[in-house]
Amino acid sequence: MADMDPGVLITIWTITVAGLGIAFGTIAPALAEGRAVVKALESMARQPELAANIRTTLLIAMALLESTAIYVLLVVLILIYANPLIDRFF
Repeated sequence: MADMDPGVLITIWTITVAGLGIAFGTIAPALAEGRAVVKALESMARQPELAANIRTTLLIAMALLESTAIYVLLVVLILIYANPLIDRFF
């Protein structure tokens, strides 16, 4: 690895970090969404007359939680396709 071109080395590290970032960056929103759905279903089972209000709140919360995963995807795509590290160091 010592005799590699620095641009190739940065690209390899960027792809590795991007892969780890997308893996860990989507785990937290997925767990939070699952927990929100479970709590909403429990609430609907306890109070069926409030199911419409709970469902609306759940959908808004799910959109906000999913935006975190979308931001992670955006950062990873920027790192992979428009790598600012190569221009900064070379």
